[in-house]
Amino acid sequence: MILFAPANRLPTDTGGINTMAKVLLQNVVKKFGEVTAVDGLTLEIPDKSFVSLVGPSGCGKTTTLRLVAGLESPTAGEIWFDEERVDHFPANKRDIAMVFQSYALYPHMDVYENISFPLRMMKVPKPKVKAQVERAASMLGISSLLERKPRELSGGQRQRVALARAIVREPDVYLMDEPLSNLDAKLRVTTRAELKKLHQQLGTTLLYVTHDQEEALTMSDLIAVIDQGKLQQYGSCLNVYNEPANLFVAGFIGSPPMNFIKGYLSSVEGQPCFQWENQQYLLPAKLADELKADRSQGVVLGVRPEAVSLSLEKCGANLQGSVYVVELLGTDALVTVEIGGVPVKAKVDAEFAAEPDQKVGVDFASNWLYLFDEQTGELLSSSR
Repeated sequence: MILFAPANRLPTDTGGINTMAKVLLQNVVKKFGEVTAVDGLTLEIPDKSFVSLVGPSGCGKTTTLRLVAGLESPTAGEIWFDEERVDHFPANKRDIAMVFQSYALYPHMDVYENISFPLRMMKVPKPKVKAQVERAASMLGISSLLERKPRELSGGQRQRVALARAIVREPDVYLMDEPLSNLDAKLRVTTRAELKKLHQQLGTTLLYVTHDQEEALTMSDLIAVIDQGKLQQYGSCLNVYNEPANLFVAGFIGSPPMNFIKGYLSSVEGQPCFQWENQQYLLPAKLADELKADRSQGVVLGVRPEAVSLSLEKCGANLQGSVYVVELLGTDALVTVEIGGVPVKAKVDAEFAAEPDQKVGVDFASNWLYLFDEQTGELLSSSR
């Protein structure tokens, strides 16, 4: 069912929107007492882009969003909207609209009143308010709900009302703080596609906060990965997934997460080799060329589950392991295999007939391998 009906852009005579809406954060710091929530963040959000801030709980992504909104003031650094510095402006002087996790609907108002509230506060004439509310409601497929109270709506319907209240103003920038987290799993998947389509219809800059990396990958133009208040990597979805900058990004982006094996580099008959416990894995030339074979410090081999193949015939396989557990995922199965005391997950066809404790052959796709420095976590080399 298509919930976002095609619609023209909303009228702009309530103050309008700028032709550009680039957001720039320069060396932004935010401290709460002795706690540094945002630590020297520099980030450029291009005009009309959909950018997601992702990271674990407490990493600073929501604080970053509140700094852009003007709900918090930076301890240091600058925030710019296009060519205008705004970090000294209060929230009501920034042309933004924010959608919160809780939706924040007024329970005593019906849907029409909730959506029209920001326009009424701006003293927009009633005929124009009616036209803009009806158009926003049409875009979000909630035209039949305008007379209902929030208590009469499902979670998905409330979320659409909150979105309609945001888009009716036509701000320069939309800010969304985990707006899908209160929805059930099935509705989240449906709404992700609808939200991406809505962004394409609006053609406005959108900054989105989520802890769900799958959500970010499916919707965003760009992803900023944050940990402990610091930017770990910023780039396109494919770039962040295919070329993670460090162990944190590699382990956070991707579902199931990347496998990590701690070991060291050596040489077997002149060929670079990765070793751990009693296991040896000959490295592909592309991966090894950038490294010294006699590297003394520890390294971590990274391989995604979809790049691990299993075979019931052990002969000819690079490695051998013992099946620990098999988890069915519909048409796929996630098989955990112990190799030299290390659990390695493989995403394989659901019909792979393996039982716990069964010995299997294991191979890694040679063009999907990564080597990280064990101490710093930085990417040393990849075979991509």
